[in-house]
Amino acid sequence: MSLETSGTGAVASITRRAADRLRAGHLWVYRSDVERLTPAEIPGGALVSVVDSRGIPLGTALYSGASEIGLRIVSRQARVSRIGYLGELRERLFAALKLRQSLVPQAFSLTEPSEDNAATNACRLFFSEADGLPGIIADRYNGLVVLQLLTQGTAQEDVRHVLVEVLSQQTWVHTVVERPDARVRELEHLDPTPDAPLFVRDGSNPTLQTIFTINGVRFHFDAAAGQKTGAFLDQRLNYEAAAHYAGGRALDVCTYQGGFALHLARACDRVTGVDASRAALEVADRNVELNPGLTAKVDWIEADAFELMRDFADAGEHFDTIVLDPPAFAKSKRTAEGALRGYKELNLRAMKMLAPRANGNTEGGGTLITCSCSHHVGLKDFLEVIRSAAIDAGRRVQLIETRGAAPDHPAILTLPETSYLKCIILRVD
Repeated sequence: MSLETSGTGAVASITRRAADRLRAGHLWVYRSDVERLTPAEIPGGALVSVVDSRGIPLGTALYSGASEIGLRIVSRQARVSRIGYLGELRERLFAALKLRQSLVPQAFSLTEPSEDNAATNACRLFFSEADGLPGIIADRYNGLVVLQLLTQGTAQEDVRHVLVEVLSQQTWVHTVVERPDARVRELEHLDPTPDAPLFVRDGSNPTLQTIFTINGVRFHFDAAAGQKTGAFLDQRLNYEAAAHYAGGRALDVCTYQGGFALHLARACDRVTGVDASRAALEVADRNVELNPGLTAKVDWIEADAFELMRDFADAGEHFDTIVLDPPAFAKSKRTAEGALRGYKELNLRAMKMLAPRANGNTEGGGTLITCSCSHHVGLKDFLEVIRSAAIDAGRRVQLIETRGAAPDHPAILTLPETSYLKCIILRVD
């Protein structure tokens, strides 16, 4: 007997196309692929059994009544109860923490929160579907954990209770706060997040501001300010790689709070960081003060990246190292074509601004570190944009490294959307 006629729980019947994707390991069903709901009205956030057009079970999913992603698979078993889901959630949270302890052991070497200049005491703890935790993201900044609950099924009190239960058992956790993603909250029709911290170890003194360290570089963090959950921890190892290849005069475009710039400042003579956000640059300047051992002179420019690159090119400015780390240009498939044009322009201007190799001289040329965090722009298309920019710039470009997110941001091979960050290191002659 099919689930659809068993009379047990809510059921979503999906198209053959979506069923084939799920059988191939994908974890999402788009709203346009949901053929029928039983009952017709299902509350957002409910657990539903997913079946194909013949009623054959495909698993259990969290249902969204607002998002374009209508179903997110949480189990390949059918008819999982809420209690069963919460039990599985608890196990997956512990598994994700154990994985991070093996991937970033230095981040867990201190049992108590500390501002000491440890090599690294920040990382991603939970990464949504990549950890079997759809709609749940958590980042660690020293003893502060910042949560994002991004779906109707996870922005629930019972999920918060399980998260606090698991995180409070970690001796290095001082404070847990939930922070909204304004765009996702609007798309998912989510209620406002709790104002008060979800957990404070001493019960009265929450740590909402802290200093964290990655790769030996120290940064300020304020849970009540900045974008997303704060720093871009997915670039952690790319920061280090960029510094390895960098030298001379460096330009960090879309620096935000100075992640690449401060790492470059350990290898370069002079570093200029560019960002359109004055608030971000003020934090970046405070981060410089946290790192008195930096060898480079560091300065900041508040400007639009495209306009500044155009002005620099017109003025004949040259750099030995350039980093391009813009925000995601493509928020949807519809905007991917425009995003590619934007990436092309930035990379073309950067290549023209990199110091040329003198005639007959084996030295010279420059290093370009160029990034994209748009999952709608794949690696193949991104490399094609860079190739096209190299042709137009008339420069000989060598591909040195193709990199992605740090390993605490794992990807699922059957869910391409989890493989989003591209970091390409190039030698430009």
